[in-house]
Amino acid sequence: MFHLQTLELLHWDYCQRVTLPLDGNIITIAGPNGSGKTTLLDALRTLLGLECSGGRTFRTYARHANAETAWLRALVDNRPRSRQNSSRPFASSLVYADQVTLACRIERQGGDWVRRYLIVEGAVEIEQLAEKSEREWLGVEAWRKRLEAAGLTRAIGRVLALEQGQTDRLCELSAKELLRLVFEVFGDQEVLDRYEQARSHQQQLAKEVQAAEGELARTQAQLSELANRVNSYRQWQLKIAERERLATEVLPVMQWSETRDRLAREGRDLHRARLFAAGDARALSAKRAGLHQLFAEHEATKARLIALDGEKREARAAFDTARDAEKPVEATVKREDELRALADVEADAAALAARTQALAADRDRLRGDYTRWNDKLLHVQGLLAELKDRRLPPPPPEVAPLRRALDEAGIAHHVVADCIDIADEHWRAAAEGVLRGSRWVIVLRQRSDEARAFGIAAKQKYRHYVVSDAAPVPPPRPGSLLAALKVGAPLPTWLARQLDGIRCVASTEEGSGTGGEWITPDAYYRDGRGGRSVAIPASDHQFGANAVASRRASLEGELIRIDKELTGVAKAQAEVDRQLKDAQRAAQGHKAAVELGERADEFAEARARLPALKQARAEASTRMTTVEAEHDRLLKASGVHEQNYERAQRELADGEERQARTAREHGDRRRTLHTAALASRDAGAKFPPRWVTAIALSALRNEFENAKQAEIRAHHVGEELEKGVWETDASVVDRHTRMEMQVREQDAQLSDRRASNALAATAASNARERYIDVLKATVRRYKKNVAELGELAGVVAEAQLPHLDNDDTVLAQAGLQVRFNFDGKGEVGLNDGEASGGQQVLKSLILLVGLMKDDETPGGFVFIDEPFAHLDVRNIQLVGHFLRSTRAQYMLTTPITHNVEVFEPSEITLVTSKKPRGERWAPPIAVLARRPEVSEYA
Repeated sequence: MFHLQTLELLHWDYCQRVTLPLDGNIITIAGPNGSGKTTLLDALRTLLGLECSGGRTFRTYARHANAETAWLRALVDNRPRSRQNSSRPFASSLVYADQVTLACRIERQGGDWVRRYLIVEGAVEIEQLAEKSEREWLGVEAWRKRLEAAGLTRAIGRVLALEQGQTDRLCELSAKELLRLVFEVFGDQEVLDRYEQARSHQQQLAKEVQAAEGELARTQAQLSELANRVNSYRQWQLKIAERERLATEVLPVMQWSETRDRLAREGRDLHRARLFAAGDARALSAKRAGLHQLFAEHEATKARLIALDGEKREARAAFDTARDAEKPVEATVKREDELRALADVEADAAALAARTQALAADRDRLRGDYTRWNDKLLHVQGLLAELKDRRLPPPPPEVAPLRRALDEAGIAHHVVADCIDIADEHWRAAAEGVLRGSRWVIVLRQRSDEARAFGIAAKQKYRHYVVSDAAPVPPPRPGSLLAALKVGAPLPTWLARQLDGIRCVASTEEGSGTGGEWITPDAYYRDGRGGRSVAIPASDHQFGANAVASRRASLEGELIRIDKELTGVAKAQAEVDRQLKDAQRAAQGHKAAVELGERADEFAEARARLPALKQARAEASTRMTTVEAEHDRLLKASGVHEQNYERAQRELADGEERQARTAREHGDRRRTLHTAALASRDAGAKFPPRWVTAIALSALRNEFENAKQAEIRAHHVGEELEKGVWETDASVVDRHTRMEMQVREQDAQLSDRRASNALAATAASNARERYIDVLKATVRRYKKNVAELGELAGVVAEAQLPHLDNDDTVLAQAGLQVRFNFDGKGEVGLNDGEASGGQQVLKSLILLVGLMKDDETPGGFVFIDEPFAHLDVRNIQLVGHFLRSTRAQYMLTTPITHNVEVFEPSEITLVTSKKPRGERWAPPIAVLARRPEVSEYA
């Protein structure tokens, strides 16, 4: 803290120009009342940037001088004030001289008085200061910060600004008032007042926010009602616009577009039909050529058959000749063998009888075999007779009665066997095996006939399915069993799905590697239950014309086998009959040995000729078999050629008829399309071009799908407009817009106010809570100052720390209790009536000096008005001793009527006088300086 050395006043109040020495610790300003003692203190306060006392301001003193400019200049000590702190007070202002000049210039500007401040190094006179640049002068706030950096803290400033009479009555304050004064001096009360003002302001804002919320709610309700009306008005406008658009644009354009698309499709269909007709014409030409080829092949086959018939007859005749030549010789050899066997047993009657019985039993057995084989022959012949002149194999006996009953009941139907043919003969065995159980499934054309058909089938106990759930077969998957078939009528959906799900594989190995349902060409079938063979004999094939040929070939082969078996049985039967007759004759006395002897030469010759005859018969048989096989093959091929030729004839006739019908229909359709296209072109030309672009038409189709949907929508819109309740006043839109802006502004303002108020309340509460620590530190600091000053005055002074918390009630009730103990007579309070007048003054001075004491900036100065009033000599001495011991600089005022003891502690006494009436300036101020004490040993 710096130390005052001199003070110069120029045109301050009624002082023309005065220079006063202040280089002492205690300066007493004495003079009668009204002589200017407080004027000097206010000059110092103004120079230090403080407020004047008693409601006065610097303007009051400047105006009294009746001059344009007033000056206040002080010379202060800038040397370090302690050994511990070597920095100079004004080092922060970059001033390092031992002496510093502080100046205040007060001048009139535009009818008002303005004060400016300046700091310069050394002792500079007012005339030199007037020449300083205007940029070097400071405002009051900047000046206060400079002085605060130099040690004039805010607490010292508060003490210096105390009113006259307050300094000696501090002990009369209550605990609450004293605590408030401490907080005011140290700047804390201002902060607390600001917190309280902020809290009151926030409570007021909260009430305003609540009122604004109510107003906003009412406005929002009105806005909601207006919004509903605006929405209704806009919906009404949209409906009107939509109705007009549907009637004038959408419906006509979509109807025209659909007509154009339909004409385009019909044109493409007509073009495809023309291409198909051209393809059909080429196919008919190919069929005609193929028909000629088939006819030539059929004629060649017939000619070859005629030739083979001759060869067959010749081979049969050669075989018959060879067999006729072999038979008697073979019979003679067999006769010899039979006679030899009979000769071996004819001597033994028992053996002969046993032979006779065995031969009789063989005869009976062979008769039974002959009967069975003959029955089989007749059955096969009957089956062959049934296949004569048939294109499809006959159905089982239970099918025809049911179909007749269904026809009589007027129920349209067909069976699965009639509508399936094998397209790929390589997969016939597989298809026949899978379809064996579904051949005679009855498929109804009308689902409504299902109940009647079930009743008829139930009466006849028909063991095959009757199905109404049928549909045309969709395109099959490549590689499926369905792809190997030709289907001419609807099939049960489950059967079509089953056939399409079976994959055709070349082998079981290939099928096992892929999984799922599959079948091989030899009919080994794998489904979800496992694998098994579903192969059936060719004689049981059913589907297609080739099934008849397969059955016929199988039956003919069976007939040949049965005929061979029957011939063998007949021959064996003839031999057994002959041997039985010989045995019976031997039993009657005829001897076989005699006949052997008689015919020995014949038997020997026959045995010698037999091998050659057998060889000739075998060669004739081989020749006959070869010719007959070739004949059968050509005969079968001839049947196939004949069927193919007949089918080709029918297909050619049907194709020619279809071609003629297609040509007629094509001409009619072409003329109709041409007329419709001209009408569509004329209709499209009436629309605006932007309506009929591809993008616009695509958007219409996406929106309405088709003209029918647009028509339905137009009908609905018309009904809504006719029957609905709509807002038709256009002014509601502007009213809603204005009110919406108003509500938005109110809501934004309310949100900002609510958020800022909440944040400010929270921040203020948190800041005040943290500031409680500052308050506690302030009180602890003041307690320490009071205790230390009490020791200097020889008084025990102890301040009791109050309870401080972030609570309005606690802060309002808090007070600072200070107890004093004079001369060991017991503790006394602030103003409890137990202290003398001098003790009261001493208590006030301790409390006063404690407000400005600062260990970090020792020294400083204090202004005290009349501290010795009403004190006796002893107390004046005690107060003076206390003032000297504090090492501060005091400026005291006192009336000249006091005891001379008041001047005892003063080092400099300034004596003021009243301004004589009629004079402009007050008399000069007298200065009394105490002679420095000289040691007696000096």
